[in-house]
Amino acid sequence: MSHPFVFACVTPHGLPILEELSGDEPDLMAKTRQSMQQLGSWMHEAAPDTLIVLTPHGLKIEGMFSVSTSSFMAGEMSEQTVAMMVGDERPDKGVTLHFKRSVDRDLANAMVTGAKAQSIPVAAANFATTQGPFSTLPLDWGAMVPLYFMPNVPIVVITPSRSLSYDDHLAMGRIIAQQVRQSGKRVGLIASCDWSHAHDARGPYGFHENAKALDTQVIELFKTNALEQMTSFSDAFIHHAKPDGIWQTLMLAGAIPEASRKSTFLSYEVPTYFGMMCVAYHAS
Repeated sequence: MSHPFVFACVTPHGLPILEELSGDEPDLMAKTRQSMQQLGSWMHEAAPDTLIVLTPHGLKIEGMFSVSTSSFMAGEMSEQTVAMMVGDERPDKGVTLHFKRSVDRDLANAMVTGAKAQSIPVAAANFATTQGPFSTLPLDWGAMVPLYFMPNVPIVVITPSRSLSYDDHLAMGRIIAQQVRQSGKRVGLIASCDWSHAHDARGPYGFHENAKALDTQVIELFKTNALEQMTSFSDAFIHHAKPDGIWQTLMLAGAIPEASRKSTFLSYEVPTYFGMMCVAYHAS
């Protein structure tokens, strides 16, 4: 059976991918920026009604998948945000980008209902009021960076929990696909993933040789559509390499079975301390 998404992709979320936030190094992530523009072009061509974003940096609820069911989500990014991530305390300057998106609450609530029906730990997250303009949750950079390149349509944002099993993440992916199929909507799927964060001793997480080793293996798994094999990585291997993409990728793997993965590997680069990959999954 073909997967139910009009287009899906794995994207990174380093803020300097956006040229406005690249400061005096506009070419720093130019390779990835070009790939993101291609992914955005393909998503625009697919014309989704809704975008589902799987992000590691959203509302984290220990031991549960977090599904944003608020009326809206909003956030902002600036050069100061970039500086804070690397411990730079310089005063803010330059451009601030503001994002606000409406939430596809029907689809979001269907995800919650579907997960509960299969005993998958899940929480429906809202804020302030039941609905309306005050019902607005924060939109994190893991969502905002890929959404910058995508159509401005309603979203559903889901954040995994690393304390849940890999099988739970695969199962949640299957639930996502099931609910999308039942909705009858044209839906795009984005797994927002940066990879190992220990490539550079000058980075906030230091250097470890596992970073290159893990990313090299992940590239091969993407190219061979063997995403489920990430479940074989040891805890120590992951701890030292410090990726944040495994959990969202396993959700995508559950949502798009191997037989339905018509993929295009676009790029990989490590311009700073973390790895970034861009992969497309076309409708089959």
